[in-house]
Amino acid sequence: MSKFTTFTAIAATAIVGYAVYFDYNRRNNSSFRKSLKKKSLKHEKIAAKIEEDSKKSKLETIKKALIEDLEQNPIPTELSQKEEFFMKQVAAGEQLALQPTKKVEAAICFYKALVVYPNPTDILGVYQKSVPEDIYEMVIMMIAVKPPAAVTNILGGQPKPTQPDLD
Repeated sequence: MSKFTTFTAIAATAIVGYAVYFDYNRRNNSSFRKSLKKKSLKHEKIAAKIEEDSKKSKLETIKKALIEDLEQNPIPTELSQKEEFFMKQVAAGEQLALQPTKKVEAAICFYKALVVYPNPTDILGVYQKSVPEDIYEMVIMMIAVKPPAAVTNILGGQPKPTQPDLD
């Protein structure tokens, strides 16, 4: 018998033995079960905290990118320019959405198109069906950061800048 076969047989026996030992303890030892449950809960809490932190950092990144872009490229206010602006922004958003590194820029384009569109709820429905899900979520975050005037008029109330609670 070769050394490799012997080593493989010993390793397989050790793995099966540990699996049997682990299963026996899991079924018969209540303190072992409790420690497994505690470890599982601890890992779930850590994963939830990491997910929350990533959402906060993503929101901050999106907020910063949106504000910078709106300062550099303001949205037109004249009705004659809005239609052309809308078409350009949607086309640019579709092109940028194809590039994996340009998702935030694509979301900004879709957001700016939504801002000039007369009925934003209709365009949100179209976005939900046609835009990739992660970009759509970014557009929704942008609406939460800086709601367009048309959206606040639909909801009833004066447009006021909202600051999401990041604490």
